[in-house]
This record gives sequence, structure tokens and C-alpha cells, in this order.
Amino acid sequence: MKALRVNELLADLAGVALEEVATPKPGPGEVLIKIRAASLGFPDFLMTHGGYQLKPPVPFSPGMEGAGEIAELGANVARWQIGDRVICGGLGTFADYMIMSADRLREIPDNLDFAAAAATGSAYLTAYVGLVRRGLLQKDEWLLVHGAAGGVGLAAVDLGKHLGAKIIATASSDAKLKTIDAAFSPEAVLNVNDGFREQVKELTGGGADVIYDPVGGDVFDESVRCIGWDGRLLVIGFAAGRIPQIGVNMPLIKGFSVVGVRAGEYGRRNPEKGAENQDAIWQLAAEGKITPHVHAKIPLADWRDGFAMMAKREIVGRVIFTPHDEPND
Repeated sequence: MKALRVNELLADLAGVALEEVATPKPGPGEVLIKIRAASLGFPDFLMTHGGYQLKPPVPFSPGMEGAGEIAELGANVARWQIGDRVICGGLGTFADYMIMSADRLREIPDNLDFAAAAATGSAYLTAYVGLVRRGLLQKDEWLLVHGAAGGVGLAAVDLGKHLGAKIIATASSDAKLKTIDAAFSPEAVLNVNDGFREQVKELTGGGADVIYDPVGGDVFDESVRCIGWDGRLLVIGFAAGRIPQIGVNMPLIKGFSVVGVRAGEYGRRNPEKGAENQDAIWQLAAEGKITPHVHAKIPLADWRDGFAMMAKREIVGRVIFTPHDEPND
């Protein structure tokens, strides 16, 4: 089979290659999954040069979430059948096939295709933990979502709309904002390159109730200036590169909270609530109440095109690799 492999942790994807490797065999309690769709996220790019907190030993196959169908069953697997459509992940979805423990699989809702299923998991889990568990977002509150074109940001826009919040979505280009506006109809879209502090204060009547920030850097700094009293500033990540700092006098004077969001760690430390979070997002997906946005589907053979889109910040939502499609002409 073919699999994308990280052989060395080098800049500019210099240590990454698509290679022929042996198709693995499922052991007891395991299944072999034929990958139909694999979602490209920013952590996948960081892992190619050792820039992510998870640092598996090389060589490894990247790709942390995907969707496919069961191709082979190991011994003692009773719950699943060959051909079942399942969510898969962990590490190694950028390949034709992968092995997973049968007890870690989840069935794909009937209304989702493989690409939409692959685009749902981590993005909407982060949004759910951020907005519901940590941000305590309420109906009719103002939610300011930064990095709204990214998978994690766009999921927060989508979920926030479902929760009844009033949404202000920001991004770094007018073209991205046009796509976001057409797909999800937030109350306002703002280009961060023009500054957003005064516009947010005017739109909200004083400041945002919840700010969802996967960007950091200057965006975080300006967010501090347009958050409302009793607001919750959610720290999701630092896509801008700079980890910002804040004087504690600002949360004191303005009465707001700075709240860290780690969706995976939340589930590990609270397994029961973690399971509830997963069930909640997949139930919303099954009911059609959230709509994952797929920017492009790209054959795995053209994997560099997907990473290039990410490097150029062209993506709105998720790029999906399709291992069993032929490369583009």
C-alpha cells in the first residue's frame, strides 16, 4: 500500500515522502480500515518538523483523523462487519490503510459522506469543549471567532450559530470572509488586517461575551481591548506564531476570564464528560445541525498540493486527502 511517511523532522516537508509499505494485518481485537478520506489539520503540518507537542519516533505516517470502511477483521471482533463505514484516527490516516482497535471506532452517521465525516471530529470537539464546557456560551450572547476560516474556527462559527449566539467571524482575507458569510451567515465578518476592536465594541454594544482565539499574537492583544464585562477569552492556540502575554490588571479591571482550552486533555482528565462531548458532536452531525465545510478533496498522491494550500493560508474549513483516488492530471 501507499503511505505518507515522515522519515526525518525537517523544514519545508524535506523529510516527507509517499512510499510503498507493507499493508498491515489486524491482530486480535483490531480491524483493518480502508481510508476513504483523511483530514489535513495544522498539527499534521507541525508534526512533519517536530513542532507539535506529540512527537512520535520517526519514521511515522502522519494524519490524525479520517474516515473509511472496514476491510478486514482481526480475531475476536464481534461488533463490526466488513464494509462498515467508520470514523478512524489517532495517527496514520494519510495512507491507503490503517489498523485500529475495534473498540475505538465510531460509525459514520448515514447523512455524512466520508469527507464530511473526516472533517468533523477534532474541529467540532475543540469547538464544543471551548464554547460549551469552558466558555459557557449562552443563547443571544455575542461570540467573536478569530481564525474563522480554519477548521477549528469555522466549527466554532457553525456550533455557535446552533447554540443561538450572535456571531462575529474574523479572518485575514476578504475572499475567505465571503465564503464564511455565504456558508454560515454570521451577524458580521471582519478582516483582522483592518483592525477589529472598535467595530466589535460598536456591534456588541460594549464588547464580546465570548472570544474564541486559535490565532494568538496581535489578535489576542486586540481582543483584550474589545471583550465585555464578565467575558471569557478562550485560548485555543497560536497559529500566528507568537504566544501573547497579558498583564493581570486587564482581567481585573474589565472583569473577564482568560480560559485555556485543550479538548483532548479535557476528555483524558474527565473520561465520562469526554465521552459525552464526543456523543454530543456526532449526534449534532447525525441530525444535520452542524455542517462541516470541505475546502477541497485531493488524492493522496498530490499531498504536496494540500500542504501548500495550508502554507499559503488558502483553506476555508478542511482539506481532505482521498487515498484511493487517482492523482490529478
